Amino acid sequence: MRHLRLPAIIATVAALTVGAVACSTSGETSGGTNTTSNGPTDSITVYSGRSEELVGPLFEQFTQATGITVNARYGDTAELAAQILDEGENSPADVFFAQDAGALGAVGAAGQFAELTSAQLDAVPEAYRSPNGYWVGVSARARVVVYNTDALNEDQVPDTVDGFTDPSWAGRVGWAPSNGSFQAFVTALRVTEGEEAAGAWLEAMEANDTQVYEKNTAIVAAVAAGEIDAGLVNHYYLYQYLAENPGAPVANKFLNSGAGALVNVAGVGILTSAANPTGASSFVDYLLSPTAQEYFATETSEYPVVPGTPAPEGLPPLNSIGVSGLDLNRLEDLAGTLELLQAKGVV
Repeated sequence: MRHLRLPAIIATVAALTVGAVACSTSGETSGGTNTTSNGPTDSITVYSGRSEELVGPLFEQFTQATGITVNARYGDTAELAAQILDEGENSPADVFFAQDAGALGAVGAAGQFAELTSAQLDAVPEAYRSPNGYWVGVSARARVVVYNTDALNEDQVPDTVDGFTDPSWAGRVGWAPSNGSFQAFVTALRVTEGEEAAGAWLEAMEANDTQVYEKNTAIVAAVAAGEIDAGLVNHYYLYQYLAENPGAPVANKFLNSGAGALVNVAGVGILTSAANPTGASSFVDYLLSPTAQEYFATETSEYPVVPGTPAPEGLPPLNSIGVSGLDLNRLEDLAGTLELLQAKGVV
């Protein structure tokens, strides 16, 4: 089994655990020059943990609707969170668009998010926003097991992630330890079941020769090809794969309990140091608008979080899944999760 020992992970641990926040003025954006304190008011700089493939068209739609240009820096969510913490008040970012609540919580806990408006916060259910008003979810995704339908029927897939530690699953399951969504799941496992139980599960999965992939998309492809029988991913990757590979022998199983049933959110926060807070607030408003909510449902196959927008066809209702009583703000300890993954030899 090969392991991913990525410098970005080590850097993230260091950045999230330091007591004092260092300052930096570095960083380029992929969509244009950085917005500084003297920058133009008709542009915003967004640090995006969502990929350009997923949200680039949405950024273009925002620009067309408002005239505000988005200078986007795309990257790994945890790495961008570390970058923001390192840059401190000198960060060129106006907005952090993260793929999970844990990264948003970490930045919020460092005092680097401004409070959002009550209208923005009240647009989504309480479970999908910061109780301190620092961030708001804009779309939701569920952890699932994607499985090969030629090799398995749904009843043969375990109902919880613990089932995959059985020796019968040795070498048949894939995971992506360096992926932010997997790390958020492990954080949920730590929160709901405790540090010792989370560590024991990781050790058991490691001993069971769980196959390592860099991304969820690679896991789905491997399952479809019969390379492995099942994988731990977010639900929407299946639909993206099927759109390009109709009829592929893959399906999702939504787990019914435990951290494997985690429903997390992608969300946004406005930096206290934002050069264009007005433009940043317009960006948040747009992501909560019916247009953007429909985009998430139809283009990325995610759950809209603003009531009134239908979820993608075939998905279970959002209020019927998830980890009962889990406060997403408790997922902010990314550093502890990364340290655990390293300690158990998973990354």
